[in-house]
Amino acid sequence: MRYIIGTIMIVIGVLLIIKTEWFVQNFGTNAWAEEKLGSSGGTRLLCKLIGIAFIFFGALAVTNLLQNFLLGTVGKIFIR
Repeated sequence: MRYIIGTIMIVIGVLLIIKTEWFVQNFGTNAWAEEKLGSSGGTRLLCKLIGIAFIFFGALAVTNLLQNFLLGTVGKIFIR
């Protein structure tokens, strides 16, 4: 099951990166991203960053390293 979910996440990430302009035209711009990430390209940058995150976490899911990554980074907050 993790192979399917990871592959779907990777495909979504690739689509977000390749078709950024389509997403911006159909869903509009993000005011926060335009203010914080750039004057006229912040929404596009945010979309690409989200796509990279999807690819990263999808690859971690496929290789079964997602749990180890989460425990090594944010897991220390919840485990005493």
